Amino acid sequence: MLKLEHVVKSFGGVAATRDVSLEFADGSFSAIIGPNGAGKTTLFNLITGRFPPDSGRILLAGDNIAGLGRREIVRRGVGRAFQVASLFPSLTVEEALAAAVQAHQRRETVKLQSFPLGSSVSRAGEIMEMLKLTRVAGIVSRNLSHGDQKLLDIGLALALDPKVLLLDEPTAGMGPEERWQMIETVQALWRAVQMTLIFIEHDMDIVFKVAETVRVLSYGAVLAEGTPDEIRRDPAVIEAYLGKAAGAAA
Repeated sequence: MLKLEHVVKSFGGVAATRDVSLEFADGSFSAIIGPNGAGKTTLFNLITGRFPPDSGRILLAGDNIAGLGRREIVRRGVGRAFQVASLFPSLTVEEALAAAVQAHQRRETVKLQSFPLGSSVSRAGEIMEMLKLTRVAGIVSRNLSHGDQKLLDIGLALALDPKVLLLDEPTAGMGPEERWQMIETVQALWRAVQMTLIFIEHDMDIVFKVAETVRVLSYGAVLAEGTPDEIRRDPAVIEAYLGKAAGAAA
């Protein structure tokens, strides 16, 4: 579903990604890990069109999307939720999701005259059900808890009907119990929708428990990729990121 071929990106002479080639199968559930500055978020920025790559190709279902504008990439099927939730702060949860659905349906012109449309509300309800947000449907987004704001951000991405969903640290800023609740919700969503889901995460317990495949970046390059067990035991990954204690525990 998503394939990166020899992707290179530099900023001011500093290489952020170095000849990155990766493949993500249709319907797969993958984690990207690595130390701070490894290029993880830059990779998401390249996939979603925030920055164009200097060279290389990014293929979505076989079509090269490298260098396209962000709106066009969204239209083609790439959704993203951010490390810091990006919301409509003055809208309720239901209104925010309905607005996103309505915009994606290219019905922005009727937004002010008839908002929300019945079809948009219906789809918003489906998304709230999947993410367990129905209980806060009428709450203004800025008044939500941190965890619910993160869920709503994922919901806004889902409203765009993505083929590929990118989650940038979905459990950031959460306590241990809340982290597991979040990742279990993400897992359930992935199973229900059967999309290609890729997440960046620093909590290795979560990564090794839920990811089918783990990719490790270091200094902008792919250091390793494999199953959680393979990554946990990889000497290069232990040295560069996990540390000796983690390797010994494995």
